[in-house]
Amino acid sequence: MNQVSQHILASFTSLRVISVGSLSFPSSFTPTNSNSNFPPFLLRYFSVRAMASHVVGYPRMGPKRELKFALESFWDGKSSAEDLQNVAAELRSSIWKQMSDAGIKFIPSNTFSCYDQVLDTTAMLGAVPPRYGWNGGEIGFDVYFSMARGNASVPAMEMTKWFDTNYHYIVPELGPEVNFSYASHKAVIEYKEAKALGVDTVPVLVGPVSYLLLSKPAKGVEKSFSLLSLIDKILPVYQEVVAELKAAGATWIQFDEPKLVMDLGAHELQAFTHAYSALEASLSGLNVLIETYFADVPVEAYKTLISLKCVTGFGFDLVRGTKTLDLIKGGFPSGKYLFAGVVDGRNIWANDLASSLSVLHALEGIVGKDKLVVSTSCSLLHTAVDLVNEPKLDKEIKSWLAFAAQKVVEVNALAKALSGQKDGAFFSANAAAQASRKSSPRVTNEAVQQAAAALKGSDHRRATNVSDRLDAQQKKLNLPILPTTTIGSFPQTLELRRVRREYKAKKVSEEDYVEAIKKEINKVVKLQEELDIDVLVHGEPERNDMVEYFGEQLSGFAFTANGWVQSYGSRCVKPPIIYGDVSRPKAMTVFWSSLAQSMTKRPMKGMLTGPVTILNWSFVRNDQPRFETCYQIALAIKDEVEDLEKAGITVIQIDEAALREGLPLRKSEHAFYLNWAVHSFRITNCGVEDSTQIHTHMCYSNFNDIIHSIIDMDADVITIENSRSDEKLLSVFREGVKYGAGIGPGVYDIHSPRIPSEEEIADRVEKMLAVLECNILWVNPDCGLKTRKYAEVKPALSNMVAAAKRLRTKFASSQ
Repeated sequence: MNQVSQHILASFTSLRVISVGSLSFPSSFTPTNSNSNFPPFLLRYFSVRAMASHVVGYPRMGPKRELKFALESFWDGKSSAEDLQNVAAELRSSIWKQMSDAGIKFIPSNTFSCYDQVLDTTAMLGAVPPRYGWNGGEIGFDVYFSMARGNASVPAMEMTKWFDTNYHYIVPELGPEVNFSYASHKAVIEYKEAKALGVDTVPVLVGPVSYLLLSKPAKGVEKSFSLLSLIDKILPVYQEVVAELKAAGATWIQFDEPKLVMDLGAHELQAFTHAYSALEASLSGLNVLIETYFADVPVEAYKTLISLKCVTGFGFDLVRGTKTLDLIKGGFPSGKYLFAGVVDGRNIWANDLASSLSVLHALEGIVGKDKLVVSTSCSLLHTAVDLVNEPKLDKEIKSWLAFAAQKVVEVNALAKALSGQKDGAFFSANAAAQASRKSSPRVTNEAVQQAAAALKGSDHRRATNVSDRLDAQQKKLNLPILPTTTIGSFPQTLELRRVRREYKAKKVSEEDYVEAIKKEINKVVKLQEELDIDVLVHGEPERNDMVEYFGEQLSGFAFTANGWVQSYGSRCVKPPIIYGDVSRPKAMTVFWSSLAQSMTKRPMKGMLTGPVTILNWSFVRNDQPRFETCYQIALAIKDEVEDLEKAGITVIQIDEAALREGLPLRKSEHAFYLNWAVHSFRITNCGVEDSTQIHTHMCYSNFNDIIHSIIDMDADVITIENSRSDEKLLSVFREGVKYGAGIGPGVYDIHSPRIPSEEEIADRVEKMLAVLECNILWVNPDCGLKTRKYAEVKPALSNMVAAAKRLRTKFASSQ
């Protein structure tokens, strides 16, 4: 093993520490009555193991992002596949051991992934698109990572949001010609791996119907192709997997079928009945759990689900799916297990144990004590890993929180309480924390609440229509047709990160820090001028993350040192925690944007993150409606927009990358969300002059169903992800949607190291021009360049500018 891998492994091979309240102890510690200094309530905690506790899934990256560093080391050629596998195996074993030591009965396996669980299923089914050159056999890292990230010769598969989370999955590409075969034995390998460590796990598979419904027709396949028509082709592979798991000794198996919470038609619901009837013989002798999460299960879906004969247990999200409780109370199949998701897998607030226990007691009366299992509402993948890694977090706020490791403890504490072994001290400490949060004066700011409440009487639109504003802006900016720009960030080098880190640790003076950032901005400005980009950005070298950077300067936010959450692949984000009312004490970006503008005569974009994205990419307080928090953030961003304008910044980008992501999963709730989300965006810029150009940016989601809401945002220019999703955004314009504002559908994918050619980009732009007017079209990458290297960025942007110029020349000659 090389030095890189040794360093990565060293960070988590020491004793695992579990926190309970304010106490910490190593997970390998087995307390006995001879441990006189060990608190009696914790002796009881370990001596009585609840028999009815379950965790849907667990974060993969590791407490200090060990998997991230292992992946990036492997991708950079600095470590071997064996090194990566060793790191992954260490992480898996530490997770299983942690849950086992905490007393969890139903411990999941096969939820760990080196990239994405849906991609793992694609590998299991051998559904590899032909362009990756796979010729059969067990799928290895070369093919697996090419599907996820692309390679020098072919692009990656599409990536999109996992339901309404900030996690991204790799979208399967399927068609009638796909030959499915059992090509990855990962689920069985990891079950055996856990068993060898003495941990009997519940293997987890993405369910066959959800897998198909999460897929898309492959390129060249008719869009009308029924993906569910493939169900009988993929079931034999599932049968093989199930047979191997049974042979390996598995007694339970979990199928994740989250699509059951969506608005499904009768034929889609029939697919569940058909699939699990077809699997019934294979599943004989196994206990089968079907997990749903993220929302209520609709009535018809609930009826379909509980009628499945081969299923032993049903898992429901009872945090976001509170109406499901009524369905359960109205009828639950006798003799079946209910996996009650009462511990929130989507947020980091400590569970209100007393309230959850009350819900569980009510359910116990319906399903019976021996058939009730306490569970998380969904996988803990969406939370930070462990509070033990936050020694500097404000103590009062910390007492209000529970990360994944603490949620595992909460699950088991509730299960023990149901078993008649309620830990009085643990419950009392929890009740005290709940009371502290409700009464803390730092949570409420009456002036902010009044200002947000006053917003509801107006829709806050700019007075002039967008076409008139674009004319006024063109007079000021004098841009060519097909103007070029980038989305905001430029590569964040190791040196840049070091300077920021040392400044935060007070090892670098403010003067030296400002000089270092100024130097970096100057480098980025000069590079863009050399490339001949039309509207520049300052590169955001002073920013750690597009949400965290703003949250650090707003009141009502708290921050972690290691509260990382996986977004996609090795990319992690550290969501801020919104614990109280939000306001802006002072200007946040004006200094850096003004400095950058002073370095060039070209327009310099002011770069802001929009209120909906700050909301959706934070851990949000759960003690008031989300829209109230969003309006508070919108007012803070409005102050910043107006200060930028006063400072002479004439182009201001307000990113709303997460607007689509926050769309509720049920159609009946869409209108209410879109109304307040779009209103929040308009609040931020309703007071600027016509000649100030407002941009916004959106990424990785299917926007076609909300295009009218996007138009209603009334931005002057929108840049939007397009290239990795086979340009399906353009289809709405082909179908007759009229769009009069500026628009920049991304011309190349920045989430892949691949460098697009000038010809490829020009071809993409020409496809856009078939449905969009040249006077509104912008040329830009899909997203920010933060995660890329300069060796990739320079040639890609050079080709992008050259493609735009080529097309301008073509237009000029044709006229």
